[in-house]
Amino acid sequence: MTRPSTRLRRALPNWLARRLSAQLLVLTVLFVMIAEVLIYVPSIANFRANWLMDRVNAAQLATLAVEAAAEQGVMPELEAELLQNAEVKAVALKRDNRRELLLASPMPGMVAARFDLRTAGPLTLIMDAFDTLLFGGNRTIAVAAEPRFGGGEFIEIVIDEAPLRQALVAFSGNILALSIFISVITAALVFLALNRVLVQPMMRMSENMVRFRQYPEDASRVMVPSGRRDEIGTAERELAEMQGDIRQALRQKTRLAALGTAVSKINHDLRNILASAQLISDRLSGVDDPQVQKLAPRLFSSIDRAIALATDTMKFGKAEEAPPRKQHILLKALADEVAEAVLPAEQTRIRTDIDIDPSETIFADPDQMFRVLLNLARNAVQAMDDTDGDGGTLTIACEMVDGGGRLMIADTGPGLSETARDHLFEPFTGSARKGGTGLGMAVAADLVRAHGGTIKLHETRPGRTVFHIYLPPEGGGPDGSHAAVRGGFAGALDVKSGA
Repeated sequence: MTRPSTRLRRALPNWLARRLSAQLLVLTVLFVMIAEVLIYVPSIANFRANWLMDRVNAAQLATLAVEAAAEQGVMPELEAELLQNAEVKAVALKRDNRRELLLASPMPGMVAARFDLRTAGPLTLIMDAFDTLLFGGNRTIAVAAEPRFGGGEFIEIVIDEAPLRQALVAFSGNILALSIFISVITAALVFLALNRVLVQPMMRMSENMVRFRQYPEDASRVMVPSGRRDEIGTAERELAEMQGDIRQALRQKTRLAALGTAVSKINHDLRNILASAQLISDRLSGVDDPQVQKLAPRLFSSIDRAIALATDTMKFGKAEEAPPRKQHILLKALADEVAEAVLPAEQTRIRTDIDIDPSETIFADPDQMFRVLLNLARNAVQAMDDTDGDGGTLTIACEMVDGGGRLMIADTGPGLSETARDHLFEPFTGSARKGGTGLGMAVAADLVRAHGGTIKLHETRPGRTVFHIYLPPEGGGPDGSHAAVRGGFAGALDVKSGA
């Protein structure tokens, strides 16, 4: 059976390890005691030096009495009384290059150690003090010092070391008691101050983090900053902002989860609808009308893309797109298809201007690149359509730059707002128009990264917004510096859009 004292000794370190305030209290007491030790060491050396000088001065006064009665002689009783009052056993004075014994007891004893206060430095005095305190007590010592009242080169006394050691022990006890008292008072004051300034705010933050982790959706558990301007205040504000960001991310995650559930249900019905539309479109292929024969292939292609997109949507829960199936695609044909998809033929408010060499190609997944350009072009058209005036012009062009090809999609829209720029490729937050979700730019960025390229906003201002999309060359690494084009050259793909 474990004894209570053993259990207490085991529990005490655990308590100290768990409680910051307890550690602070122990460290404060320890540091104050260390400071007291540093004060005690020179203090005890100074106390010993003063005690010995008091004996020297008393002995010198006794010698003055002896010299005053030198003609009549000093009676043995008077000499013994003078030695007793001075607490010495013998006194010698050196003057005129002559050392003279003025007072001496009948049996002064064998001198065990000699100390010279005239040449002793601080370190020597400290060592001598601890020598007396630890090893003294039963010795007879001789002490030399400079006479206080003149009258000689130096005065030397012989004394019993026991009273000196007793005085040092008493002084050490007083210092210890005073140190304990000062340590307790100082530790209490420092502890209370630091506990209020540091420990309590840190405990408040740690408790808040524990409570927030248990239920982060609860807005009442978000840290409320105290308004302090120091590092603690900064930590409180940063913690509150971080918790707010976490709550926002959790809300967005919940919305995405709900959206995914709804999309999966809609996708099932949508695929059935598209299957019916595909059957009807197949019948159109047998109609001899030239207009129908002209539009039917585009209708078939759109329905096939819609079915493929509905199928790929079921994979969205894996948070990744299908790997791109790269091939050489004609830029002119891709640009024409994108323009026709975003601008119906009867729409005349927004004009298109396509200037691309029919033989120009890039090496990419045709469906994925169509979605990338479609999202950017649709944003551009929507930005121009929302403005007052004649609408604007959607320009798609390709030019040779540094041995490569640059595909440009430009508009005359109002440009992107600061909020849209800060969250450009983030779903549900990066939309530039009211009511938008921002999914288009997020999907475009994912598809470009899947090709090993990069997409970034290069410039935006009223009347001009520029995006850069970089694709690696055919057979090259995903360095994002070139887009492969037929004919062996590499090109950068610059996309200019308005939203």
